[in-house]
Amino acid sequence: MLKKYNTIIFDFDGTLIYTLEDIKDSVNYALRKFNLREKSLNEIRSLVGDGAYRLIELCVHDGKNNIHFDEIFNVYKNHYSENYKNKTKPYPEIISLLNKLSEKGYKLGIVSNKYDNLVKYLNKLYFEDLIPVAIGESDIIRKKPAPDGVLEALRQLNSQKDQSIYIGDSEVDIQTAKNVGLDFISVSYGYRDIELLKENGAIKIADKPLDLLKWL
Repeated sequence: MLKKYNTIIFDFDGTLIYTLEDIKDSVNYALRKFNLREKSLNEIRSLVGDGAYRLIELCVHDGKNNIHFDEIFNVYKNHYSENYKNKTKPYPEIISLLNKLSEKGYKLGIVSNKYDNLVKYLNKLYFEDLIPVAIGESDIIRKKPAPDGVLEALRQLNSQKDQSIYIGDSEVDIQTAKNVGLDFISVSYGYRDIELLKENGAIKIADKPLDLLKWL
């Protein structure tokens, strides 16, 4: 018998919205400025998920030891802050999924490693009437896999852990759910291959957004 949940916390990038091309464009804009090798879409796909700072660290030769690292990071951050919705959009079936979940009475939230202001703006842009709580990284919320964001989302939704589930597309999301003590569902249509998800403990895996309904 499937467990009854009343609250669902979603990861954002790679789970609800496709952001990869805008991220790639901003990364490569910054790398070009410093005559560094640009990254392919597949390379970016394998590197995202642990926040912007870590992404640039992985993209730059010598990482934080590069003498231009801080400059490169700031160029990326500034470019992305002006270009983060050029090609970004919800995944197919997501609006339908969220409508069905809302109709069933689920409380819905977002927790992301994106900066908090961007998470809140994009949530308002795409899901304003569907998801009331959206939390990103900030000075008071550590990035995942720290439990801070999920615990704050549960507090705002007035939800209990034993009636909540977390849904995400990466190994960071799996570890986040474990750190909070939530059940979790992984999605394979996002930024990680299904083999990696299974290696990190994924058992419930949805290949398409509407497939999530069978686990809920």
